[in-house]
Amino acid sequence: MAKSDHRTRRLPTLVKDGTKLVSGNVWGQAIAFLSYLVLTRLYSPDDFTLYSLFYSYIEVLIILSTCKYEQAIVVAPNEDEAAAITRLSLRLNAVVSVVLLGVVTLLCLFPVDGTLHWVGEHPLVAMLIPPMVFLCGTTRVYSFLFNRAKRFGPIALSEAVTATTGVVAKVVMGLFSALHLVGMPLGTVIGKAAGNINYLIRLRRPPFSTGIGPLMRRTDGTHLRTVARRHSNYPRYTMPKELVNSLGYNLPFLWLAAHFDHTEIGLFSLALTVCFRPINLFNTAFEKLLYVRLAEKVRQRQTIASDIRRFLLYVNLVAVPLFVVAFFVAEPLMVFLFGAKWVGCGAYVRCLLPWVLLMLSATSLMFLSNIFSRQRTEFWFYVILLVLRVVALGVGLVHGSFHLAILLFAGSGALVNLALLVWQLSLVRRYEKTL
Repeated sequence: MAKSDHRTRRLPTLVKDGTKLVSGNVWGQAIAFLSYLVLTRLYSPDDFTLYSLFYSYIEVLIILSTCKYEQAIVVAPNEDEAAAITRLSLRLNAVVSVVLLGVVTLLCLFPVDGTLHWVGEHPLVAMLIPPMVFLCGTTRVYSFLFNRAKRFGPIALSEAVTATTGVVAKVVMGLFSALHLVGMPLGTVIGKAAGNINYLIRLRRPPFSTGIGPLMRRTDGTHLRTVARRHSNYPRYTMPKELVNSLGYNLPFLWLAAHFDHTEIGLFSLALTVCFRPINLFNTAFEKLLYVRLAEKVRQRQTIASDIRRFLLYVNLVAVPLFVVAFFVAEPLMVFLFGAKWVGCGAYVRCLLPWVLLMLSATSLMFLSNIFSRQRTEFWFYVILLVLRVVALGVGLVHGSFHLAILLFAGSGALVNLALLVWQLSLVRRYEKTL
């Protein structure tokens, strides 16, 4: 009876903390979704293509900016080491952003042919890449720091502020035709800056101002190098893994934008946004929550299988029926919501749904490789996924069919995410056998 009561008490805590994290995500997602009802009428599919290309570079470069050291903040054994990892991550982010600023400036002054030709054609958009990388890097570091302290409210507030401010900026700039090309990228930068300001304000208050803050200021270069070596698995395995995954995810824009009609790519970008924005926000929230909770349990040699089972059960009980309905109403729903010029978007939504459903579970459990120090094995899953994606898009290019390329692209994502989920569950089973 006592064991049952303990589990009953544990579940409300998980729900309460999860609600705090998801609340900011839900607000941000609601604002973002409602904004697309307006943005798709203010901006053209070509504008969405440029924005998707801009953000594809951001998602790849942000992984390099901190070398993924920020993920070690959660698992650091003490506050002194967590402070050192935080400072190390912030320093790396600043250095990479400055170097990137110089590279982008040179590319704007001396354009090159190929996939980077858009930098010379749209220098104002390209020059927003370095500040956006810097802001995204600091946001990730601060979110992991607050996550370690189990201060989920500020994380949710920052995400809500980021989404709201960014949407307002995009809509305002969309009202002026002269700002259409730069409107969505600049709005995103403004929103991310607002979210960072919220974190900085919170860091000046207890417990950070009296705890980890002073420890960060006392961290010297020798300590930083020691911590960097101790957590070298993150740049060695986690960073390449996420770099390969991000590169593969953004490959349709980085590669196919130079070969297919931009209107078609704009339709796909909207489908990708509609499918993955809520999923990514959900995964980010619950990955942070479960990461802290299960890492602590593993350190204390406690069982985690029941937590994993409950999470997967609850998620799929809600998701599967919704996805089945979405498959049948995708095309008319997209046209109704976003307007007649987005006809064809629903076909891409249908292609993406099986991949999205499997990703909903697998991506939320990505932290298990960090807890069990199996980053190297997980890395090879993403290498295989990248190879499959290159083949998929290559087949589409050979046949001159963008739709075929995306269908195979989504199929490869679904296949590898299924294999990844099976492997993650096997890690849990092996751990349970050791208890």
